[in-house]
Amino acid sequence: MREIWSAESKIRAERKLWIAVAKFQSKALSIPDSAIKDYEKVVEKIDLASIDNREKQSRHDVKARIDEFNELAGHQFIHLGMTSRDLTENIEAFQIRSALLLIQERTAALLFQLAERATKYAELPIVARTHNVPAQLTTLGKRFATVGEELLFSFERLNNLIERYPNRGIKGPVGTEQDSRDLIGDNQIELEKLIATNLGFTKTLDSVGQIYPRSFDFDVISALVQLAAAPSNLATSIRLMAGAGLVTEGFKAGQTGSSAMPHKMNTRSCERINGLAAVLSGYLTMISQISGGQWNEGDVSDSVVRRVALSDAFFALDGIIETTLTVLTEFGAFEARINEEIDAELPFLATTKFLMAAIKNGAPREAAHEALKELSTKALLARQSGKPISLIDAIATEPRIPLDKRALETLLSNRGEFIGNAPLQTARVVVRIKSAISKFPNATTYKPSEIR
Repeated sequence: MREIWSAESKIRAERKLWIAVAKFQSKALSIPDSAIKDYEKVVEKIDLASIDNREKQSRHDVKARIDEFNELAGHQFIHLGMTSRDLTENIEAFQIRSALLLIQERTAALLFQLAERATKYAELPIVARTHNVPAQLTTLGKRFATVGEELLFSFERLNNLIERYPNRGIKGPVGTEQDSRDLIGDNQIELEKLIATNLGFTKTLDSVGQIYPRSFDFDVISALVQLAAAPSNLATSIRLMAGAGLVTEGFKAGQTGSSAMPHKMNTRSCERINGLAAVLSGYLTMISQISGGQWNEGDVSDSVVRRVALSDAFFALDGIIETTLTVLTEFGAFEARINEEIDAELPFLATTKFLMAAIKNGAPREAAHEALKELSTKALLARQSGKPISLIDAIATEPRIPLDKRALETLLSNRGEFIGNAPLQTARVVVRIKSAISKFPNATTYKPSEIR
């Protein structure tokens, strides 16, 4: 990702675009082959300090890069019939598309790892929560599958975005192609096709002003924000589970959780994921401010926003994905602690199963619900006060619930019946993930870079 957005890479891509245009124009404008070869010889001679000094004089970034390249080659055959945006808009779109393709590969790897964890824990019961309060049982695998399905939805949007994302083309100062037509006539159409092919695009905008619509940037960054949502949700879930001692995001030998409290094993990586998701959302806010604010054919007031928001949004998501991959690699579940929590909560979690059984035995639904609410609330408050009472015994003697103690204990005895279709749902998501990433062979072997 750093390579895609580096100043050197951008300048190198711009020079290659200039050369491609010059080659196409060479017959019509009698540009010598030797001149083009001279430009090709110096493509890699990138002196950022020299270009910076030129820009301080001209106060124009593209003019500085034109002068630098011309002086290195000893000619003035580049940028003919072009405006600055013919250069920058096409190369920025190229950078965006390249970054999207990299994110696509990394997301495929993340989907694979989520499918692996979903499969591993597909049938491991765990206390589920709504409003962060114990509700019913689910499985740990279903939690991974739920995140995987959310990410799969975002992945499909990303794939569609890459397929339809266009480049601007050589359109001139206000988008009419007048300058280029004055030089090469109707060959302008073929030039557009050449540039699109060279940059890897299948689509080129037909009618655009000096700049392409900034709502396109909003489409890109909002897609990144959507991709970040699933990892961020997973990070939050892991933080909550780790806080209850149920799981770990990984804690390497030598790692320190707190400079003051020796026992701390913080979920720092998951916290980083959530933090980077907030940063990424900030870039979406920035981009939204220039979406729909275009002045006629365009101006450059948006440049200060885009130079920060575009690259840094990709860096933020790249960091989110890499960190999430590390968390999944080092993740662990403490099954003894999970079972301990289930033992404590299951009589309360089973009240919905008791309710269904009572209805089957002829109890009015609302009356049975009210009885179970009264009894479970009383038992829960007693437990919280250090004076536990048996919820099962209380229900067994309640006349509004037509179930005896033996029937209640039978309902409690098979924990596998408390997880519903969680394993089946998980399996379906895993199948869809495997299908979606089948075109990305590196997804199954990619390893994240080490985080600090």
